[in-house]
Amino acid sequence: MFFVGLVSTARSFSTSATACFPKLKSHSGAKKRWRVIASGKFKRAHANHSHLNVTKRPGRKNNLAQIAYSNATQTATLKKLLPYV
Repeated sequence: MFFVGLVSTARSFSTSATACFPKLKSHSGAKKRWRVIASGKFKRAHANHSHLNVTKRPGRKNNLAQIAYSNATQTATLKKLLPYV
């Protein structure tokens, strides 16, 4: 009798009504390369901008300095790769 009341008042660690098991893992490569913005899209930096810049023309270096944004197809894929972002 005493144990029935104890079990019913015990707290569970989940805040939702249904348990979401197993936890989803974020893709570690996507975590390092992509950041989410307020609109729900993702942004990243261009590659080839950090070294061997002597042989690159200034216009190319300026284009590589710009931020790249994800398109609709990439955004859908990235939402699966980064479920908790």
